[in-house]
Amino acid sequence: MVSLRLAREEKGKGIQTARLERMAQMTEDQHTKQDPTRQYPQPEYPEQTQMDQHPGLEQEMAPEPDYGVETYRGSGKLEGKKALITGGDSGIGRAVALAFAREGADVVLSYLEEEEPDAQETARAVEDSGRKAVKVPGDIVEESHCQELVQKAVDEFGRIDVLVNNAAHQMTVDGIADVSTGLLDRTFKTNIYAMFWLVKAALPHMPEGGSIINTCSIQAYQPSPPLLPYASTKGAIITFTKGLAQEVVRYGLRANSVAPGPVWTPIIPASMPGDTVASFGGTSPMGRPAQPAELAPAFVFLASQEASYVNGETLGITGGQPLP
Repeated sequence: MVSLRLAREEKGKGIQTARLERMAQMTEDQHTKQDPTRQYPQPEYPEQTQMDQHPGLEQEMAPEPDYGVETYRGSGKLEGKKALITGGDSGIGRAVALAFAREGADVVLSYLEEEEPDAQETARAVEDSGRKAVKVPGDIVEESHCQELVQKAVDEFGRIDVLVNNAAHQMTVDGIADVSTGLLDRTFKTNIYAMFWLVKAALPHMPEGGSIINTCSIQAYQPSPPLLPYASTKGAIITFTKGLAQEVVRYGLRANSVAPGPVWTPIIPASMPGDTVASFGGTSPMGRPAQPAELAPAFVFLASQEASYVNGETLGITGGQPLP
């Protein structure tokens, strides 16, 4: 048993060494000039769906999303900071966790228990970047878990410098008659209630210079009828952020939001039928959806002191789809 454990440890060290060597040899990074329309694959993608296993796993997507593991280079913008990221196992949350780590931050990853395989990969990526990753599975639809999540971050790090409210629930419907009370309840509790609970719990542990970043969506401005519950919460996040920013600035904190357009993450195959997934993002001016790696720099900016005079704003990353 001991020899098997040692063998696994040696294998893990070998994988980590290989990753670090690849990082050192990178010839392209997030600064490399290229045509953005051809930077990543365009649809049609393979027809796929994970609606029967919601919330879905990144490792089962084709093509797998790019979260920046081979390309993101840090420059110390978040050195020594401590961050809490909800939905940190995959998609945008994973890309943000990796970018934060490479900028010098330790992170707490919040995710559902069903997402453990993705969370393990994210934690490895953070640790391979030389920072600490703390995994905290659980469901933020429960206020008690939100409080426990914040307490875990405080127990591990002593404070929270950056709170990223990124987790979201999304499911397509045929129309408003198809919106069950259960779906409405889960969507609003995950996407809105949890933000209130987490901010309330985190504020006493956030020092001056801290940052709150909420993930909203282009759906807040251009709502799609099949996503009406989700879109409604995203509109609420805009209002929440604008109001919150005016309060927390008194404590030396800032609150902002990021509004992505279509992004290639597990929430897509987990909430849409296969034929819709295959063409996802194709109508964007870019002709494709964003990859999570393309979102991460916006979160880094808003978390850093470079954004010291940015408060109550929404940063759109939509590939050219106009926001008001």
